[in-house]
Amino acid sequence: MELHESVSKMAASETLKGTLTELMSVCCEGMNMSGSFMPVLDLSSADAHSAGLKPVTFVRQVIAGCLYPSLLRSDALPPDARLRAQMLLKHFDGGSVGSYTETCGLMPVRNTIAKSISLRDGGVPSSPEQVFITVDVQRGLMVMMRLLCQSEGVSAVLIPDPAPHTLTRLLERMGMVPVPYRLQEQCGWSVERAELNRVIQASRGRCSPRAIYISNPGDPTGHVQSRASIEDVIRFAAEEDLFLLVNEVYQNSVFADGSEFVSYKRVLAEMGAPYSESVQLASLHSLSNGIMGECGFRTGYMELVNVDPAVMLYTEVLLTGDLCPPVIGQIALDVMADPPRPGDPSYTLYTQEVVSRLMTLKCNVSRAVEFINDLPGFSCPSVRSGVFIYPHLTLPLSAVTHSLSVGSLYSRRLLEDQGVCVGFSEDHTHSRSCCHFR
Repeated sequence: MELHESVSKMAASETLKGTLTELMSVCCEGMNMSGSFMPVLDLSSADAHSAGLKPVTFVRQVIAGCLYPSLLRSDALPPDARLRAQMLLKHFDGGSVGSYTETCGLMPVRNTIAKSISLRDGGVPSSPEQVFITVDVQRGLMVMMRLLCQSEGVSAVLIPDPAPHTLTRLLERMGMVPVPYRLQEQCGWSVERAELNRVIQASRGRCSPRAIYISNPGDPTGHVQSRASIEDVIRFAAEEDLFLLVNEVYQNSVFADGSEFVSYKRVLAEMGAPYSESVQLASLHSLSNGIMGECGFRTGYMELVNVDPAVMLYTEVLLTGDLCPPVIGQIALDVMADPPRPGDPSYTLYTQEVVSRLMTLKCNVSRAVEFINDLPGFSCPSVRSGVFIYPHLTLPLSAVTHSLSVGSLYSRRLLEDQGVCVGFSEDHTHSRSCCHFR
């Protein structure tokens, strides 16, 4: 479930080690006299701002200057925010954010993103021509799946179990079959080569796997893959001729000691030939997740690696249906990719806000995991990144009816009795009395 500020306050108290009902009741203010809840606290999504996270000041200042250029003639904004807004406005037709941009996003913004990727990856080259700004990650995935989906046979994608909750529906919409590979919970949600081999062998004759989808850092598990694990997945993709679809939206929200995000692109480049020259990769990032949490801007980007130029052109053709990505989101992406630097007037505040968010996530995760693990029937492994915890619940079989599993029973009671909405995933390897909550 998503980490809400109220959960942090609750878990800090020594007296609140009783029941989950006590935890949730404090989260849900606004209950009327009849016992029904006016608001519903949605802990199933990654909408960080709805849970209380405040916007990053510099992002909103630059956007404000672009939306209302009269601010740029006053001292209402810091000098570096005014300068950034002025520079961006020069690239918009008519000097206005009300105009369209290129289909794949404003080229100066794509150039900024490419530079940030190269800086992140220790100098591995990145070209703005291979960066596509999209209507969030979902749109990028839809385009890639349309490219991968062939008319003959049943096209499939290997996906992790658990996976982001929208992924299976997206595959169904695109006419592709999900082939789940189980992450190993007892090993920190690791990706095991033996499991990948098992599922692809089992898929033979039923469907044709075209790609493998990876979530790193993990959504909703919060795990972070090691370099060795990434290398293993890349070798597997090369041997099975699979396209790598890598969701890296939580790359800026790794907070656990000893954990470090390493991109698939960097590992692929550093592995050298033949992998660095042959394995095809799409890496996706977004404003919606992690430190920014700007879900409402609906903007992300996708970088393609080792993809044929003709396919790159067709990718752009498929994106023309959107006319262009959201312009305000493109401005925010430019700031995310190139934040204030040391010596800039906004650098200190920006750094303080980012560090504060990471520390808050780390603190909330630690408290929430500790609290959840003290509840009867619950267990929750450590979390290293992101905004979710993913606890496991087992109830006695006597508590489960023939019509309701533990997931549907428990989540419905939370919603009806406490006004709290959580997502759940059944554990089909055990019984209907086990599930995980997001």
